[in-house]
This record gives sequence, C-alpha cells and structure tokens, in this order.
Amino acid sequence: MVLDEPKETDDSYQVDGLTYLIDKDLSKMSGKVTVDFVDNGWQQGFTVNSELPLGGGASCSSGCGDSCGA
Repeated sequence: MVLDEPKETDDSYQVDGLTYLIDKDLSKMSGKVTVDFVDNGWQQGFTVNSELPLGGGASCSSGCGDSCGA
C-alpha cells in the first residue's frame, strides 16, 4: 500500500471520502480487496486481503514497515 497519483491503468474507488487506486490488471487477479486497520493490543497496522489467492499469500499485515510478498 502506497500513496500514489491516479494513472490510466488504475481503477478508482471512493469509500468514506477516501479514494483507493488499484492497477486494473491486479484488480482482475485479486478480485474484491478489503483494507482494514487492526489494533488488538499486540498487533497494530493495516491489513490488505484479496478475494482470490495471490502469490506470497492473500493477505498482508504490516505495523512496523515490514513488506509482504513472495
């Protein structure tokens, strides 16, 4: 997850006043994507989950600047 400017190759979604961008090709591969913020005392950060499995796992959770992927 990064801050970015919209490109022609992105799909754009607005939720609660925020604009989310996802690459059109990635959107086709991932299906529905959900972004949530977790704070349960021992874990804090954003989670990104996809409807369809992606390489490296279908979800990524990072609270300390960790990266995810294969």
